[in-house]
Amino acid sequence: QVHLVESGGGLVQAGGSLRLSCTASGRIFRSDHRGWFRQAPGKDREFVAAISGSGGRPTYADSVKGRFTISRDNAKNTTYLQMNDLKPEDTAVYFCAGQVQGRFWFPMIAIYYGYWGQGTQVTVSS
Repeated sequence: QVHLVESGGGLVQAGGSLRLSCTASGRIFRSDHRGWFRQAPGKDREFVAAISGSGGRPTYADSVKGRFTISRDNAKNTTYLQMNDLKPEDTAVYFCAGQVQGRFWFPMIAIYYGYWGQGTQVTVSS
C-alpha cells in the first residue's frame, strides 16, 4: 500500500557530495519512521541512518556520523540523505525503508522495516 522510490544516486569522486531522496506514495502514514540502508556487492545490508516519523531522533551508523545527514519533509512525503565527504567505501546500493509507528522504535534493525524501495546506486571513485 505504501511505495518508496529512491533517487539521487550516481557517480561521484571521493570527497564529493550527493543527496538521496526517498519519496513515498500510496497509503502514507507520516508517523512511520524512515531508514536508509546500503548494500555493497558481496556484503550484508547495513544500517546507514534513520529518522522518526516526526523528524526527530536521528540515528547514524558510526561509519557515516559527521558526514551524512538524514532529514524529512512530510509535506512532500520525502526523506533525504545528504552525503558529504564521500569515500570509496560508501559505494553501495542505497535503500530507503519504512517502519510503522509502534510502542518501540528499532531504527538500526532491518527486519523491523516493513517496506522498502528499489534502491539507488552510489559509486564513489578514488
